[in-house]
Amino acid sequence: MKGRWAAGIAPRNFAWVIRDHLAVSERPGGYARNHRRVRRQEEIIWLREQGFTLVVSLLGSPHNLHAYDEMDVPWAHFPFGPTAEPRLVLPDLYVHLSGWLANGERMLLHQEELGDRVMGVIAGYLRWSGKLPSGPQCIAAVERFVRRQMGPLGRQIVALSPELDDAVEDGGGAGDAAGGADDVR
Repeated sequence: MKGRWAAGIAPRNFAWVIRDHLAVSERPGGYARNHRRVRRQEEIIWLREQGFTLVVSLLGSPHNLHAYDEMDVPWAHFPFGPTAEPRLVLPDLYVHLSGWLANGERMLLHQEELGDRVMGVIAGYLRWSGKLPSGPQCIAAVERFVRRQMGPLGRQIVALSPELDDAVEDGGGAGDAAGGADDVR
């Protein structure tokens, strides 16, 4: 018989965006001064026990990637730090998300915290992929999923999302030295 914590604990602010396929949360283990190694381990165990097949990190640094390797959790890293240009990172991320969803992956996407940037990325993806037809609908849906209001930074990312089709068609994003996936394992 397994112990009470054998299944781990859910990451903070965990929310499904596309039920059973795409979820968001803050960084497993917390962020900044709140980061705890044991909590990170418990949250990664929970992800593995819940059948997540991929963790997508938007952290500007490679933090946590070694922990995913240690616990045999596949991951992808799309560095999208505070100074990253959305037009260089998001086209490649969105193309990969679409492919992974089409293949039936069960993914968690995270950054340090579940704030405007992650909310904007996810709402932008919903608009870019055509899953919802308008920016306001995408914003409202994501606000409902994560139970908080999206600020100006997130709304700017959503407004930018229709332009990202041009970046994909022009070859931007995928393979760029300045943007795109840093690593996928």
